[in-house]
Amino acid sequence: MQVREVLRVKPGSIFSVSPEAKLSECVITMSDRDIGSVVVMEGSKLAGMLTFREVISVLARRQKERRVGPTPPIADIKVSEAMDSNPFVSNPGMELDELRSKMLEHHARYVPILDGETLVGIISFHDVAKAVLEERNFENRMLKGYIKNWPAEESI
Repeated sequence: MQVREVLRVKPGSIFSVSPEAKLSECVITMSDRDIGSVVVMEGSKLAGMLTFREVISVLARRQKERRVGPTPPIADIKVSEAMDSNPFVSNPGMELDELRSKMLEHHARYVPILDGETLVGIISFHDVAKAVLEERNFENRMLKGYIKNWPAEESI
């Protein structure tokens, strides 16, 4: 199964922000929309990713800085200060097993999918897990249907 197949059936929208956007506004959007990431775009180019991990990291860093002296208000933090400016990215033709492996390797919960330089979607670790489970369940049903007299799932 390829990434494009997951994108084809995945519901949802892509939320993007500018690097100059206020982090506090992004946090509100992420909370209101129940999403774990937003894509940071400069014009039509991917500039980075902002996930809850980066939000927590910048808040922790600011808290540590406050211990040694005054810091600017949290409300003034820009997305560019918190975002991952070099996120792991994939393409629609990547095999899902390879993507899963790369997500684990890079500790990436959300991956921008680029077709050339064009952003075509975001895949989350949840999306990957769901697609793998559905594929395995489908294969299992097909194999059971192929084998005669296989007991129905209700009687197992």
